[in-house]
Amino acid sequence: MGIETAIFLIIAAGFAGFVDAVAGGGGLIQLPALLIGLSEKPIPMILGTNKVISIFGTTTAAANYFRSVKPDLKLTSYMAIPAFIGSAVGARLASSFPTSVFRPLIILLLISVAIYTWRKPELGISEKLKFNERRRHQIVIGLGLTIGFYDGIFGPGTGTFLVFLLVGLVGYAFLKASATAKFINIATNLGAIISFQITGHIWWKLGLALAIANVLGAIIGSRLAIRGGSPLVRKFFLVVTTILIAKVGYDWLAN
Repeated sequence: MGIETAIFLIIAAGFAGFVDAVAGGGGLIQLPALLIGLSEKPIPMILGTNKVISIFGTTTAAANYFRSVKPDLKLTSYMAIPAFIGSAVGARLASSFPTSVFRPLIILLLISVAIYTWRKPELGISEKLKFNERRRHQIVIGLGLTIGFYDGIFGPGTGTFLVFLLVGLVGYAFLKASATAKFINIATNLGAIISFQITGHIWWKLGLALAIANVLGAIIGSRLAIRGGSPLVRKFFLVVTTILIAKVGYDWLAN
């Protein structure tokens, strides 16, 4: 690998960690960078290496959030366990499933998310829990399994969808939703890593090297989010969602 490619990937990993720590969506930076920098490598190896990088930054952000924003550990576990299972299954199918079929649906969903969030300025500014505890747990089990499968087989926008669903369906404020999403992302990344490792599709040396930059970005991003609170996370969320729409749309049209 040339020095220019290495620097490019380091910068991308750091910025991805920052973006993902604030509002999710770091994959829209990191995965395309890996696809460009490692164009000669098989897609499953790129996806597997991406998960290794991400889990370190996500874990760092989760630890930072945990000190200031206490998540509901019971609800988080109800969502994280099926997310782990779904991600492992999705990663197992990643090399044989035509992920291009996801792109039109993802664009439509992201546009809906952006419009809904923009039209409701009060959404996610304060916590307004919906349903009773048992019903919330039932909802997050289904969400965890679905979002985990999506993260394992495709991935872009996983953090964004997680934050939105926790705000829109559970009733969390944006800051708590972003914090909780990090714990779910740890589970989805771990499930995918196990599957990719079984098939030998992880470049560990590169993944661990780029994880350092991702962790530094995650530290800065999570601290900024905690300082700015839900209003800042909401604004950042809208910006990331808009960029993600443009990125996935471009990839769809280009292919």
